[in-house]
Amino acid sequence: MIAIELMETASSGVAHALSTLASTPLAEPAPKGIDTNGVVTFFASKVAPILLAVLGVIFIGRASRGEISKVLTSSVIAIVGLAFIAGAATLFFVGDYLIDLIFE
Repeated sequence: MIAIELMETASSGVAHALSTLASTPLAEPAPKGIDTNGVVTFFASKVAPILLAVLGVIFIGRASRGEISKVLTSSVIAIVGLAFIAGAATLFFVGDYLIDLIFE
């Protein structure tokens, strides 16, 4: 009789310990990297149009006050800046193509 009670107590203790171990995670999942494609897409689709709209409002405000030369200068600087950004992106893709071509 005592042996049966002892076995029941031990088995319930073991079952409790095993259920506790089963419910706790053994290791945290490995952290993932930053989704750079998502960040670039967000900036290109959300932030850049807002900034261009703000620049447009500033240019229109200056033009309405008669500061045409400042507007033209600022517009040319903005266009040259966009050309440099487009050129950098183009060089990135051309460089990637050349690396794939050379190390194929």
